[in-house]
Amino acid sequence: MNDNVLQKLKTLAKSAKYDVSCSSSGTVRQNSAGGLGNTVGGMGICHSFSEDGRCIALLKIMLTNYCIYDCAYCINRRTNDIRRATFTVDELVELTIEFYRRNYIEGLFLSSGIIHSPDYTMERMVRVVKQLREVHRFNGYIHMKSIPGASRELIDEAGLYADRMSVNLEIPTEANLKLLAPEKDHRSVYKPMKYIQQGVLQNIEDRKKFRKAPRFVPAGQSTQMIVGATDERDKDILRVSSILYQQTQMRRVYYSGYIPVNSYDKRLPTLKQAPLVRENRLYQADWLMRFYQYRADEIVDDSYPDLDLEIDPKLSWALRHPETFPVDINKADYAMILRVPGIGVKSAQFIVMSRRHGRLNASHLKKIGIVMKKAQCFITCNELPTFTVQEATPEYVRKVLTEPKKKADGGQLSIIFPD
Repeated sequence: MNDNVLQKLKTLAKSAKYDVSCSSSGTVRQNSAGGLGNTVGGMGICHSFSEDGRCIALLKIMLTNYCIYDCAYCINRRTNDIRRATFTVDELVELTIEFYRRNYIEGLFLSSGIIHSPDYTMERMVRVVKQLREVHRFNGYIHMKSIPGASRELIDEAGLYADRMSVNLEIPTEANLKLLAPEKDHRSVYKPMKYIQQGVLQNIEDRKKFRKAPRFVPAGQSTQMIVGATDERDKDILRVSSILYQQTQMRRVYYSGYIPVNSYDKRLPTLKQAPLVRENRLYQADWLMRFYQYRADEIVDDSYPDLDLEIDPKLSWALRHPETFPVDINKADYAMILRVPGIGVKSAQFIVMSRRHGRLNASHLKKIGIVMKKAQCFITCNELPTFTVQEATPEYVRKVLTEPKKKADGGQLSIIFPD
């Protein structure tokens, strides 16, 4: 690697670090005779996670950090005085291959600033992934950013080579996007999302007729929203996420706590650090929508427009609806068991399966692995303490579950309910 490429690598890897939508779940691309790489195995640089939970390594890089836009929240905005660099297509391809040969990485996460036009930039990115797949027969994971405003033809071509594509929404609402990025609009983001969705659906139909039809974005698409740069409430953010999951079959929505990289811009809030707790609560709420059958308006609504930063959103919902509990573990349906704090998806499935063979008691529930400290306040199986969230009041249960842990004899956590 010559010094020029090394300097570009340092510059463009640093510029790419603010994009958090870097996940490699949902696809298995096997190697073939004479090929190079696959989506399973190894260790490396930028850590992400595969569908089976393994931590894998990706080269997270930008094609260029030059950009024609001047977005207030972006380190690569046009008016920032920073070191700029641009890889040629051949340089980036060779860099990826060399990193893989050295076992530094298992795949590529490719994004870019926008130079000249969306199509010009997208065409160069497509050339990179096409050359990796067809010339070098690279079978490792590739996550490629789709440039807002790019043509459908380029997105359709990119989808044949990338495992996952993403288009960042950035700011949840159009009004606030216009405030911080006047040159952008949501329409240019939603159009490529639709193109990717339509390509995936068409590919499903094609593969039903032709088993060897080339796969199109097999790991689906994702997007990212910045949290805390504008005044959206959590209910606004989750409403947008819910719509994306329903209308575009989005695989993941990522929430990035706002980092004040351009503190001189008066349109931006003054923060000492990113709102990481809020970011974490949004991920938990997002998990509830994707896997626990919650609607966005159940988690947050006009009465509770923001997530509780002290407790997780599932516990918060349960404490706001004490009339729903206690849940009889031996009789309740799967959907209701899912709503019990301390019971996860796998535990709920195991409970439903196990009770076919006999009544469950507290000992069985502990073996299944549910979090009894939380769950015992919301369930009954004829062996647990008499007092549940209704008798002890939601306020008292909240206090017990949020106070510092106190050890009783034998190291067990105890909850003492009032008379």
